[in-house]
Amino acid sequence: MINKIKSIIEKSLNKLNFESEEINIIKSNRPDLCDYQWDGAFRLAKTTHQNPFEIGCQIVETIKKDQEAMVNFAKIECVKPGFVNLTLSDKFINEFLNLMLQKPKFNITMPKEETIVIDYGGANVAKPLHVGHLRPAIVGESIKRILKFMNQKVISDVHLGDYGLQMGQVIKGLLEQNVAIEDIDIKILDNLYPLMSGRCKEDESLKKECSLITKELQDGNELYQKYFQKILEVSKKDIKRIYDYLDVSFDLWNGESDSYKYIPQLTNELFENNLLKESDHAMVIDVSQATDKKEIPPLIYQASNKAYLYGTTDLATIYERKLNYNPDKILYVVDMRQNLHFTQVFRASKKLSSTKDIELEFLGFGTINGTDGKPFKTRSGNTPKLDNLFLDTKNVFKNKKSENQSLSESDLDILVNAIIKYADLQNNREKDYIFDIEKFSDVVGKTGPYILYTYLRTKKICPTGSNNVDNLSQTIYNIQDRDLRIKLLDLDQTINYAFKMRMPSVIATYLYDLSVLTNAFYEKNHMNNLEDQAKKQDWGILLNLTTNVMKTLLDLLIIKIPTKM
Repeated sequence: MINKIKSIIEKSLNKLNFESEEINIIKSNRPDLCDYQWDGAFRLAKTTHQNPFEIGCQIVETIKKDQEAMVNFAKIECVKPGFVNLTLSDKFINEFLNLMLQKPKFNITMPKEETIVIDYGGANVAKPLHVGHLRPAIVGESIKRILKFMNQKVISDVHLGDYGLQMGQVIKGLLEQNVAIEDIDIKILDNLYPLMSGRCKEDESLKKECSLITKELQDGNELYQKYFQKILEVSKKDIKRIYDYLDVSFDLWNGESDSYKYIPQLTNELFENNLLKESDHAMVIDVSQATDKKEIPPLIYQASNKAYLYGTTDLATIYERKLNYNPDKILYVVDMRQNLHFTQVFRASKKLSSTKDIELEFLGFGTINGTDGKPFKTRSGNTPKLDNLFLDTKNVFKNKKSENQSLSESDLDILVNAIIKYADLQNNREKDYIFDIEKFSDVVGKTGPYILYTYLRTKKICPTGSNNVDNLSQTIYNIQDRDLRIKLLDLDQTINYAFKMRMPSVIATYLYDLSVLTNAFYEKNHMNNLEDQAKKQDWGILLNLTTNVMKTLLDLLIIKIPTKM
């Protein structure tokens, strides 16, 4: 739709012998005045030394003389200081809505297909999943779904943290408590990790001993490997249980340990290209650049005790992914605070001939805060486990009103997911946000339950069989009807922008705005006793298109639909 408007503007520019430029069509923030605006007259004024208003008026007059172009507009005018205001005709609006009805995926413009590996989740083995693990799971899953919707070849990898210091700490604790390998379960791990982590913070000699165990595990110590495999099995089972609840899934369940077999090959290439240097008995890769405004430290490839670190395994994982999948891009959905680390890893990767052509994207996310503005904690001061967050959210929603208590457990679980996911995904992923269970559980306002309620309410009034009618007529009946149709036209731009920016929040905001306009349509236009069959048919088609769009976007936000509310 926007492309057609652009082509009309471009044709006018060519007729007036203006140089071709990138045409930017803006959604009007004053829908009472126009639907869209073109602001290119200001850029042309700088290069031609003319008045932008005069340029805009020339463009408008040229378009008005073109009868073929003018059927697309109800009104077109230039307003000072130089904006061209565009109001679409009913014919134009319905022409594109009919294409949305007829074509796959609502006739959305698709980008070039690429192979993309997306790395998200990143849970640490042997640690319980807590609120901090929520964002990488659901932000990553939503981005993955957007990529797939846009016809990309996507490979998702959970990339578990399974070879870090915590593994040495847990193995040490298991040995101290004489826990047999076959007796290890998730309860033991949940209790043992915080205990050992706390002790290591206070006892440097114990921390060094745990580091040594980690190093010996990496080197293949037989006993430690047996403990490791059992810990991995138990942890994966529990992590999958929680991810299943969140409807989050992965193609690959690899971890740091899976990259170790590629380290010898990677090391050889680094030495062959003279990229490894010794520094304080450690091996490092210089990643500084002349343009750096602040110091970027070298990537530590191998510590002084010969242990490999996160930088090593992350670099080896890129090497592994190149060999196995040859991706065009690798996306990392990780905490914003890891920006420096991934800057080092990405720069090191670009130095290698084997991986330099892969485009690497850092998709950082902020933290989840409580209503006090600080990182989300329980009353006791601990970061709540995800299981407890799910339970607390369910209890709050059930107690909102008596009708909620009669919902089935499956519908309650769907609504808990909607509350948590929409609360998160409506925010720019780069920003911190405040999680307020009471607020996000409401069926009013910008919440998951509000959108689901709108969907179910609208679906209920759609006339039977209206999904089978191919086309809308060229008529639009009132302002609420028109507002809803115009919003549906914005779907293409919305999804393409969300795809380009890797921002689920763009879709979440559009979905809320669409819900508001759908409810306004519902309040104004009563369909049950409508005698005008042409109008009833048009509105049935429109509302079915609306609910189909809503359902698709909810799926991109990992939100299922309950049977009732």
